[in-house]
This record gives sequence, structure tokens and C-alpha cells, in this order.
Amino acid sequence: MSNFNLTSSDPSVFILMGIPGLEAAHIWIAIPFCVCYIISLLGNFLVLFVVGKEQSLHTPMYLLLCMLALTDIGMSSSVVPKALCILWFNLKDITVGGCLTQMFFLHMVIVMQAAVLSIMAFDRYIAICNPLRYATILTNARVAKLGLAGLVRAVLLVLPMPLRLSSLPFCANHIIRHTYCEHMSVAKISCGDITISRTYGLGMILSVSGLDLTLIALSYGLIIRAILKVSSKTAHQKALNTCTAHLCVILVSYSSCLFSSLTQRFGQSIPSQAHVTVANIYLLVPSMFNPIIYGVKTKELRTKVSKYICRRCLPGANDPKPA
Repeated sequence: MSNFNLTSSDPSVFILMGIPGLEAAHIWIAIPFCVCYIISLLGNFLVLFVVGKEQSLHTPMYLLLCMLALTDIGMSSSVVPKALCILWFNLKDITVGGCLTQMFFLHMVIVMQAAVLSIMAFDRYIAICNPLRYATILTNARVAKLGLAGLVRAVLLVLPMPLRLSSLPFCANHIIRHTYCEHMSVAKISCGDITISRTYGLGMILSVSGLDLTLIALSYGLIIRAILKVSSKTAHQKALNTCTAHLCVILVSYSSCLFSSLTQRFGQSIPSQAHVTVANIYLLVPSMFNPIIYGVKTKELRTKVSKYICRRCLPGANDPKPA
């Protein structure tokens, strides 16, 4: 493997170092990265394919699940291919424009996913607390409009970050100690004043997370209140099954996201390899487990996926038996 020249004076190129301190193990670290990425792509594309093929799944809940799958694919695909090039082939250079583009798309998809999770919480609230009006309140068209609003919000909130960084000077130090162009990792190598970038980035994280988590908590608070009013244990179990998958996804996504973002700003005592490892886990693990969680906990989707796999793997399995 050829050595990369860290003394390159090209001002239009940044150098992504991968996981600092673990350079000797990069080749081996790339293996679980690649496996998780492949599982994530297979799982999420399978969800998109099955929902697209099955007319009975063309409902608001599964439209939201497709939105979640698209954000999972976008998150991992904006980072992992370049990370694998760094870890396996030592291809560490990235243009400034490419770096800022990667940063924009990655953070935009993250904010979009937060909006999708909030809409899914509202979907569960309507399904449990007002089931008779569910079909009239949440139509496919209305969910699509909510998704579009979430996308517009994500673009408007994230766009100032790369635009601000593009106006800052980057002097001799072009080395980013990360596997991808995370906002603060890029800001820290600037020789200009990054106060505005630091403040805006933190404010955006806290406002988006605060607003969306408040809406999610409100939805589930109303769901719990409705459940407690019902004495039937069967109804309690059904409501719990309806919400479990979504709660698992929220827990996995938000815990790793907030930890990664806040430690990047305030965790100076935490080793840099821990920062980078957690940041990559945040992008890979939720996108890998989300389709698995929904596939296991959502009976209708699980049944359709199983039938489709059986048809493909055992072509004659579903053929009618001769009389």
C-alpha cells in the first residue's frame, strides 16, 4: 500500500486521516464497516422494493417507512464508500468542494431523518388515539407533503454550515482527523474565527433535536394517557406492539447522534479515535438495524418480505398443488 503524502501543499485538497491512532488496523476495521454497509443497503432496498410492489402496503405508515429507508441509505452512502477508500486503499485526499458537498448532504439527511421520526410518532398517535379518523387525517398525499416540508427544513437549516465554512481561510493544516467531513472536524482546521460556525452548528442540533424530541414525547405522552384509560390487557399489548419498533429506532438514532455531536464540541478529554468510532457507529448501526427492527416488529411487512423471499428462493413453494 503506497504512503500518502501528508505534506501536500495543494490548497484545494483536504486529507481525511481515517481513525487516528488506529492506522495499523484500518484494513481490519474496514471489514465490519463494509459488512454493516452491505446489510444496510440490502435491508433498506428490500423494504423499498417490497412496499413498492405490494399494493396493500401503500399506506401512510409504510410510506413513512420508505422515507426512513431512504434517509438510512443516504446517510450511510454519503460516508461509507469514501471511508472504505481511506481504510483499504489509503486514498485520503478529498477536494474542498467535495468535502463541503459531503458535509451538506450528510447533515441534511440527518435532519431529514429527525423530521421523519417525528411524523412517524404523530402517525402512531393518530393510529392509537383516533383510529376511526386515521384514514381521513393521514392520507398518502398529506404524508408526502409533510415529508417534503421536512426536506425543505433540512436544506434551509443545513445549507448555512458549508456556505460559512467556504468563506473561512484554511492555511497550512489541511488534515481532518476523521473518516468523513463532519462539520466541527472541518471547522477546527480553519485558521479563521469559527465562533459563528460553532454556535450555529450547536444551536441547530439543539433546536432540531429539542423540537422533534418534544413532539415525539408529546405524541407518546398522549398515547400513554389513552392506553391507561383502557382496561383491556389485549388493547395494551396491541398498542405496545404498534409503538415498540418506532421507540427502538428513536432510541438507537438519537442516543448515538447526540453523543457524537456533543462530545465533538465538549468532550476534549475523550480520545479522538473514540470520537471517530462513535460517529461512524451512529451512521452505520441505525441504518443497518432500522429495517431489521421494523421487519421483526411489523407483522404485515414481515409476512410480505417472507413470502417474497420464499417465491424467489423456492419458485414452486407457492404453486397450487395438483388435485
